Amino acid sequence: MDRDTIRTMLRDMLRARAFEEAAAQAYAQGEIAGFLHLYPGEEAVAVGVLHAAEPGDYVVSTYREHVHALVRGIPAAAIFAELLGKKTGVSGGMGGSMHLFDRERRFLGGYAIVGETFPIALGAAYAVAYRQLPEAVLCFFGDGAVNQGTFHESLNMAALWRLPILFVCENNRYQIGTEIHRHSAVTEIYKRACGYGIPAEKVDGMDVLAVHEATRRALARVRAGEGPQFLEMETYRFRGHSMADPGSYRPTVEVQAYEANDPIAATLRGVEFHYPSADELGSGHDCIQGFCDHCCQEGHLDEAALARLRQEVADEIAAARDFARQSPAPSMDDAWAALLRNRRYDRLFEEQAP
Repeated sequence: MDRDTIRTMLRDMLRARAFEEAAAQAYAQGEIAGFLHLYPGEEAVAVGVLHAAEPGDYVVSTYREHVHALVRGIPAAAIFAELLGKKTGVSGGMGGSMHLFDRERRFLGGYAIVGETFPIALGAAYAVAYRQLPEAVLCFFGDGAVNQGTFHESLNMAALWRLPILFVCENNRYQIGTEIHRHSAVTEIYKRACGYGIPAEKVDGMDVLAVHEATRRALARVRAGEGPQFLEMETYRFRGHSMADPGSYRPTVEVQAYEANDPIAATLRGVEFHYPSADELGSGHDCIQGFCDHCCQEGHLDEAALARLRQEVADEIAAARDFARQSPAPSMDDAWAALLRNRRYDRLFEEQAP
């Protein structure tokens, strides 16, 4: 992989972490209402997968979708404005944290219902296949969604129709708050795909390069007409399920071990020529730390370049938050316009019906 791509991926991981930390702060200060599900610790999955995708591919995400949207190319300012419920938000301030949508970038939204991504992605993939287009559909979901009926129904239909869809399971082991071995008879999620004849693979979701390579291979098979593919990304979220969840059900030593080997922090320490000891690393793995170590060892970054990158990211996220704060809230006229637009579509379909 060339140096420019490596640096871009690292920048996106740093942007993702900075954005989520800024969102957490805004939530704590009362600027964001409702639920807020954050992504720190899982950055390697979004960055690795989406950098392997093409601009024409469709992306369907969950309620933990800020980073997916950011890496897909939606401006940080538009996402932050949406979190604050502002008119300049990517969904006009009417979707909020769990409902980001961008038609231009083929980001088909985040969905708050567990397992809802499957039928949405299935429909998009059917449309692509029906028109014999070269695109693929990327369907993100968590480990908690694999016990839903929509999971099995959608995998069955995707396999039956050989649809161009890549299923990406972000397995952070705890769904909402219950560890996977306590809610699933089959804890190796990728094995479930074999029941539908779908090729599946388990990937280290804390290693962005491993994620990127596995996704690249899977999408190549999808584009070659080999039907749906399935990747289980083993990852870990550093925070609770949402900002309302302290995550106290997880052993403290487990969280500390993963944080000690943060894929971003470790990379930064590596670039600064500090290599953590075995005690410092613990038993966990942070995707950003690991990638920073790689960038340092391969000579992709030096201390000065890293400092500039960190400052650029900090400035971008600060500007995004300022933009969101200064943006107006949607008016009742905006709300009526959205409602009437839906009604116009309903009338159009009624007029065209036989």
